Amino acid sequence: MKLRYYQVFSFLSGLVLAIACWLPWIEISSPSLTLTGMNTDGTSFGKPAFFHLIFLSLYLLFVLIPLDWAKRFNLLIAALNLSWMIRNFFLMALCRGGECPARQLGLYLVAIASVGMLLVSFFPPSKPSKAHY
Repeated sequence: MKLRYYQVFSFLSGLVLAIACWLPWIEISSPSLTLTGMNTDGTSFGKPAFFHLIFLSLYLLFVLIPLDWAKRFNLLIAALNLSWMIRNFFLMALCRGGECPARQLGLYLVAIASVGMLLVSFFPPSKPSKAHY
C-alpha cells in the first residue's frame, strides 16, 4: 500500500499529538506541580488528553478509509479536536488564586498538531469524477 502525502501528514501530526499528550503541559510553581495531559494529580482537571486520543484514533481510522464520507467526517473530527485543544489551552493556563501557571512545550505541540490535523483534513485526496449531467 502506497501512502499518499495526505496520509503521511495525517500520521505525522497524529504522532506529534500522541507524544505531546504525555509531555508537560503546564507548570504550577507554588505547589511545585508539573501537569501533563494524562497526569493532572493535585488538580481537578481530570485527563484532558483522553479526548485528544479518542479524536486521534477516529481521525486516523478515517484517514485510512478511501471513501468521501470518511474524509468529510474526518473534517468534523479534526474540528472537534481543535476546539478541545482551544478549551485546554486556555482553561489549564488560567490564573487561579493569584497563581498563573506557565505553559510548557507539550501544550504548544498539542496546539500545532491539532491545527495540522485540521489543515490536512481540508485537503483530502480526490479522484476526478465524471460529470453527471
